[in-house]
Amino acid sequence: MVNSTVNFTLPAGLAPDQASPDWLSKGDNAWQLTAATLVGLQSVPGLIILYGGAVKKKWAVNSAFMALYAFACVLVCWVIWGYQLSFGESFLPFLGKINVALEQEFLLGKTFSGNLPNATMVYFQFVFAAIALILIAGALLGRMNFFAWMLFVPLWLTFSYTIGAFSIWCPNGFFFKMGLIDYSGGFVIHLSSGVAGFTAAYWVGPRLTKDRERFPPNNIPLMLTGAGLLWMGWTGFNGGDPYMVSIDTSLAVLNTHVCTAMSLLTWLVLDVIFFGKASVIGAVQGMITGLVCITPAAGVVQTWATILMGICSGSIPWLTMMVVHKKFELLQKVDDTMAVLHTHAIAGSLGGLLTGLFAEPKLNRLFYFATDQYMGLFYGLQMSKVHEGFRQVGIQLLGILFIVILNIVMTSIICVVVQFIVPLRMSEEDMEIGDEAAHGEEAYAIWGEGSRYGSIYNDSDPPAKKGRTGGHVEMT
Repeated sequence: MVNSTVNFTLPAGLAPDQASPDWLSKGDNAWQLTAATLVGLQSVPGLIILYGGAVKKKWAVNSAFMALYAFACVLVCWVIWGYQLSFGESFLPFLGKINVALEQEFLLGKTFSGNLPNATMVYFQFVFAAIALILIAGALLGRMNFFAWMLFVPLWLTFSYTIGAFSIWCPNGFFFKMGLIDYSGGFVIHLSSGVAGFTAAYWVGPRLTKDRERFPPNNIPLMLTGAGLLWMGWTGFNGGDPYMVSIDTSLAVLNTHVCTAMSLLTWLVLDVIFFGKASVIGAVQGMITGLVCITPAAGVVQTWATILMGICSGSIPWLTMMVVHKKFELLQKVDDTMAVLHTHAIAGSLGGLLTGLFAEPKLNRLFYFATDQYMGLFYGLQMSKVHEGFRQVGIQLLGILFIVILNIVMTSIICVVVQFIVPLRMSEEDMEIGDEAAHGEEAYAIWGEGSRYGSIYNDSDPPAKKGRTGGHVEMT
């Protein structure tokens, strides 16, 4: 009898070794590290320069630095305790066991999902946690005491973000087991940061009256550069969540950009119809609401559905911001500088609900590797599985309620605790001055030996007040 055994040797670059164990997918790992870096670039420098350009000149340094500080602080907290609270062994149905993510044996081992090492997953999940805090900062620009912000960041990460992340994303979390669909953070990041930012803005208090009345951007091209980094970085934001290079990854990336473009155009058309001008700020807001809305659905809806989602995300948050906001006293009382309630909380909730309608069973099997647990209502009606469709919508609504309550309660407690240690809000005198009072530095000192831009105009302002009349974009 002829021996049919064939000796086959893998190429050196594919053969397992100590640095590349047999469970590791080099392609998936390379993409995951790239996706994580794209998400990191959304924050540093993306939101740093978006915030720095979108505020009054006197707040450019402070606004940018709030983002930079949060990025660094979250990383240290994340590896010491945050990651394991969010994705570790179950301590409660909504929280993991506290532990470090620093040991070599753990970091080089296989992660809970995908053919990746834990070190890659820790890095990938860190950039998501960081951007959530930076989005909250957007609601607080122009008046929050920086020392209070330094305390707020680790406290909110620990007592709010980790609970939402574990409950919805960790395989041991109760909402994950229930079947809530949050592809890439519409609930965990955007709804959380939108509600938390609005709540924190209530506790911190408003900007100076004259700043609320007129807060034009000091540098619109710079702001647009940050917005562009945010948009392109979303390729990693949604494209990285299958934890592999798959056909679902490609679909998620395409859907992300289609929905975003449709949302931007819808917002722009509404601005032209009702205000007679094509607003650059409006276009950025429409872009953001589109990115946020598609996030919970990116790889589990068909591309035709993303067109409808883009129309909704470009119109409903526009309506809440331009019409509803002006009719409710509470909404007007709270000074949400960058309108994160509308662009993130409203858009994130909208995306979560639309996911419950449009989630396609086959795409859910590609992403979750489950059979019929995940099914949008429209497909449930089409396939005579009405109960499953309504169940999915109910779970999505329950998830929204959970995240809203969690962040109102936890953010309020954190703000109350912080204000017993340091004031939440800068003094009126410091808010008059801005960056120089907060950090001893100014954004635009470009003449001579660092002299101020305004000094060449022989203005009559006293030295402590020079440079006050720059601009910030009114986002609300």
